[in-house]
Amino acid sequence: MPETTKAAGELRRLFVYNGGFFRQPRIRRILKLAGWQLTTGLPGPEDMVGVWGESPTSWRGEAMARRRGTPILRVEDAFLRSVLPGRASEKTGRRGPVGLILDPVGLHFRPEQPSHIETLITSGRAQALKDRARLGIDRLIAADLSKYNPHLSEAPAPDRGYVLVVDQTGNDASLLGAGRAEFLAMLSAARDENPGQRIVIRSHPETVRGLRPGHFTAADLLAGEEFCDSPVSPWALLRGASRVYAMSSQFGYEAMLAGHRPRIFGQPFYAGWGLSEDAHSFHRRGAATIETLFAASHLLAPVWYDPCGDRLTNFEAALNQIEAEARAWRQDHAGHLAFGMRLWKRPSVSRFFGSGKGVRFTDRASPKVTLTWANRSGEVPGAIRVEDGFIRSRGLGAALVPPLSLVADDLGIYYDPTRESRFEKLMAAPLPPGGAERAREIARAIIDAGITKYNLAGNLPQLPQGRRILVPGQVEDDASIRLGAGAERTNLALLERVRAENADAVLIYKPHPDVEAGLRPGAIPDADLARLADVVARQSSASTLMAQVDEVWTITSTLGFEALMRDIPVTTLGAPFYAGWGLTRDLGPVPDRRGQANLSTLIHTALIAYPRYHDPLSDLPCPPEIALERLADPTLALGGSPGLRLLAKAQGLLATHSWLWRR
Repeated sequence: MPETTKAAGELRRLFVYNGGFFRQPRIRRILKLAGWQLTTGLPGPEDMVGVWGESPTSWRGEAMARRRGTPILRVEDAFLRSVLPGRASEKTGRRGPVGLILDPVGLHFRPEQPSHIETLITSGRAQALKDRARLGIDRLIAADLSKYNPHLSEAPAPDRGYVLVVDQTGNDASLLGAGRAEFLAMLSAARDENPGQRIVIRSHPETVRGLRPGHFTAADLLAGEEFCDSPVSPWALLRGASRVYAMSSQFGYEAMLAGHRPRIFGQPFYAGWGLSEDAHSFHRRGAATIETLFAASHLLAPVWYDPCGDRLTNFEAALNQIEAEARAWRQDHAGHLAFGMRLWKRPSVSRFFGSGKGVRFTDRASPKVTLTWANRSGEVPGAIRVEDGFIRSRGLGAALVPPLSLVADDLGIYYDPTRESRFEKLMAAPLPPGGAERAREIARAIIDAGITKYNLAGNLPQLPQGRRILVPGQVEDDASIRLGAGAERTNLALLERVRAENADAVLIYKPHPDVEAGLRPGAIPDADLARLADVVARQSSASTLMAQVDEVWTITSTLGFEALMRDIPVTTLGAPFYAGWGLTRDLGPVPDRRGQANLSTLIHTALIAYPRYHDPLSDLPCPPEIALERLADPTLALGGSPGLRLLAKAQGLLATHSWLWRR
């Protein structure tokens, strides 16, 4: 956090003369959290004047600062900003930057004087963060994130081996007056220095969206040269480039992060450190590593904001947030036609999948359908299958409690072992940088907070001494039973198998909460429970029970996964999503295509890579850490609207006639 940040509650007056500061609530909020009270008028000697970079109105603040002898605080977007470019984000009314650079020294793109970033580099402060910086660079690239993130993962890059020339918008302040003539000279240099090689010009995202003009036109291209104006990932473009030419674009900096030594024709903050081929001289700067530059530009200089928690945060948490928003945008940007969604689920589906053009619903199966609830997927082949996530809610789906997480699988669905799913694809892929550590942190948070799929509270029964085996009951018409069970397909058969193979163990049977509530089938007669189970843990907390047992036996229950996170041995009689990876004792029909994996990979896939999360407070896509924070807060009401609660009560009265309300 910059040195200008004040302690909580100590606001310093920041005089601004640009209406944009007042019109954009997120910018106002970040500044307030960083210790600044926005105002206008005449500043005093203890105040500062706020100026937005070098915007067309910046002269007002500069003139006032000179007249009053007041220092200037330059405000700019951080280098990881949002999904859509600034103007497009403003039009949505919901987005804004997740970070600001507050610079009391200068401007990072004005080389005539030092800037906060430059000072952080030359002072040595950034060098101490090289390991964290290296991980941050690797995470940024693996997550496919840039300053703006409208690019789509499936958009193809040009064939490899091209010389990449980066365009910018015409009124970009970092150009310091460079215009079309300078850009044409850069293009000419790229041709001269790379004879016979293909030239690709990368258009700026705001130029592509028609928001701001660029410098190149189709008339500037020679035979064999091309524009890249499709939503291609910048990292994919950089992987395919043989050389990179840039004026002052952040793309030139990202080229350095990706391992290039770019030709830089402008005077950006990242030039002059021995990491690029520079057209200008930078006498004040010395040698630096790319990790030092990144530590200054991304870890130290910005004020990062968590829009879900409405608080300041660090780079890593801001990256988690933008990753969640970008993932939603990439899957939802074209909008969805959803099929097979019951009426009470539609508001949640609209929130989860509404990041693009929104969600429309239909009761007719057709090739136009893009989303379907997983149990209706057979009627619309090719649609993305939607199902509850593994950390779902505080309350039951059958009781109409809306979810905090959903999965969206474009291949199959996790509970169906008869076909490959996106879950299995993710399990077979390498973890992203820092993925194992993040998975372990999430697992620790879940265990410490006692979080499970439904997070129902309850009393712990008295448990006899001995080897305790927890046997979770399931809903017997659940799809995971229909598609993934082995010889045992009922709760009674499960309990009989466990007792037959563990005659001397203490068996603790936990009925499924949907079955206990009378909402789904799967009840075991009391006489059978009495002869097979030592304890029937009715309405008990799953988390509390797991802390007291030695093993778990199950057909396909998600509780088996929750037990693995707690280092409890698990035996499966079916083929749940967590079986077949060498982590469980599998007695059921597990697919041969699954291979060995470690627990960190399973946790990362199940809780980070596979599901999507939506924050009920900010109404934003969010990372799993936010969903866990919501579930761990007992003061939050997460049970849905009053209308849904009333409907749930009516549903309970009709539980024996579930055909009326379930399909």
